[in-house]
Amino acid sequence: MSFSYTGIWPVAPTPFQEDGSLDLEGMKRVLDCLIDQGANGICILANFSEQFLLADDERETLTRLCIEHIAGRVPVIVTTSHYATKIAVERAQFAKDLGADIVMMMPPYHGALLKGSPQQTYDQFKAVGEVGIPIMVQDAPLSGVDLSVPLLVKMAQEIDMVKLFKIECPRAANKLRDLITAGGDAIEAPFDGEEAITLLADLDGGATGSMTSGMIVDQIKPVLTHYYAGRYEEATAAYGRVAMAINHENRQCGWLSCKAAMVEGGVIKSEASRHPIEPLHPAIRKRMIDLLKPLDPMVLNWGK
Repeated sequence: MSFSYTGIWPVAPTPFQEDGSLDLEGMKRVLDCLIDQGANGICILANFSEQFLLADDERETLTRLCIEHIAGRVPVIVTTSHYATKIAVERAQFAKDLGADIVMMMPPYHGALLKGSPQQTYDQFKAVGEVGIPIMVQDAPLSGVDLSVPLLVKMAQEIDMVKLFKIECPRAANKLRDLITAGGDAIEAPFDGEEAITLLADLDGGATGSMTSGMIVDQIKPVLTHYYAGRYEEATAAYGRVAMAINHENRQCGWLSCKAAMVEGGVIKSEASRHPIEPLHPAIRKRMIDLLKPLDPMVLNWGK
């Protein structure tokens, strides 16, 4: 597949039935809804996909289903993070064999105390790079691992498959700017994340794309489109229009906001998660939907 590393690449939520089982038909509808919203690519099995609630066989089922159902309509990123390098390599090979375009990885970590050193992190990404599929490095606070700019640049320059970077640490714009300055052409695709809560600053810092949630892809995409075209006032206005919804999602709801919106719009039947994740407080959920309705996003009407 020929594509550019730009635009909006949302994380697909994983729908569950009320009994906690996977909703595979709902998963297909989620993917179709994201594509209809104008997604330039789709990421699966990420943190906002609730990857930490999935069994290994469920991950394999979802990887296969998503790649087969998307069927080349947009590129697919499969998250393959694991503390064990052997398993990270196996997951990457599995994704590649099924036709994934990119894998995304956090550095090796497990809980609060097992954190990969810079050398261990480098070695794991190098091992996965030998699989021969482009890698997006996810620099997320969840891992608790400090990925310094010199380490990221070293990986980009020395590991051919390390091409993409999702920077969602505090002051992401500053890190994006420093990464691009230090890494030059080796930094092929610097992305931002965190539901695009710092998107304008990150675009100013050099981000070429954004990995948001799947909630309002069609509403955030114009920010990127205007910015790429040099229409900065229009980009700012477009961002201001969605900023309150993004803030509420990021600070109050997390991944459950996308599921709530998709239930409201008939995309999926249930917004259930799995224990120990608690459902959204009714007032928090209501505020999320009330913030979305004036935007008239596709998600609220797609399945009706």
